[in-house]
Amino acid sequence: MHFQWYPGHMTKARRMMQENIKLIDLIIELVDARIPLASRNPDIDELGRGKARLILLNKADLAEERMNDVWVDYFREKGYSAVKVNSKKGGGIKSIQTVIQEACKEKTERDRKRGILNRPVRAMVAGIPNVGKSTFINALAGKACARTGNKPGVTKGKQWIRLNKNVELLDTPGILWPKFEDQAVGLKLAFIGSIKDEILQTEELAAELIRFLQKSYPQALTDKYGIQMSEDVYQCLSEIAVKRHCLVRGSELDTEKSASILLEDFRSGRLGRITLESPDGNDGHKENESRKGRDK
Repeated sequence: MHFQWYPGHMTKARRMMQENIKLIDLIIELVDARIPLASRNPDIDELGRGKARLILLNKADLAEERMNDVWVDYFREKGYSAVKVNSKKGGGIKSIQTVIQEACKEKTERDRKRGILNRPVRAMVAGIPNVGKSTFINALAGKACARTGNKPGVTKGKQWIRLNKNVELLDTPGILWPKFEDQAVGLKLAFIGSIKDEILQTEELAAELIRFLQKSYPQALTDKYGIQMSEDVYQCLSEIAVKRHCLVRGSELDTEKSASILLEDFRSGRLGRITLESPDGNDGHKENESRKGRDK
């Protein structure tokens, strides 16, 4: 499969971020805890040079807890502030305002020395589509002040949100980058739903997910569907179709429907807590050179 999805509004969003970066003290970058590297847009590192940085591993409840801790350590070693959160259920949200102040303490101290007191920290919330930015902002603000949705591309323009006298947030649309140099990155983004399903081949994508589960989580399909993992990934899709009564024209199996069920069960966490990549690259995703050059 070849993955590429860069609608016109993403070019506009990137330009808007460039124009507003001078107003910003801190970039809060949300990544998906299941794919913390693949869900990082390398453009954000380029746009955010010289700015304080906070990386939030969102949807941490869907990823392995042990791997969440590994990834937090990884990002902190790179020089970022890093916190794991579950924006939907509020996990880790209470600590965020303290973390924001800590990440910006050098800026606050510079302001103090220049006689600037009580100026709020201005933070840009950034990340790829469907990573949960609006849900995070709503959880942090304690009210529905940013639109949310379970499809990529809900936030189309910028929104300033004043949390309190200490913090103002700039919500931005989710943007991908124009070209995936590593198609393994595109595959993982497709798994979590950051590329629109309408442009993907559902059965082929589900088959790739089964191949990953065979290697890293061999019990997942047995525990969820009561089927045995088979080397024939399409046989697995057929068995899921049998278990979930996915039929067309009487008795013919609807493997496209079973593929959709599998992907939705993964995305919602019903297959269990699953992490798709590790910092050492044992998952098959290695940090590419273009990204390495942009890390702190």
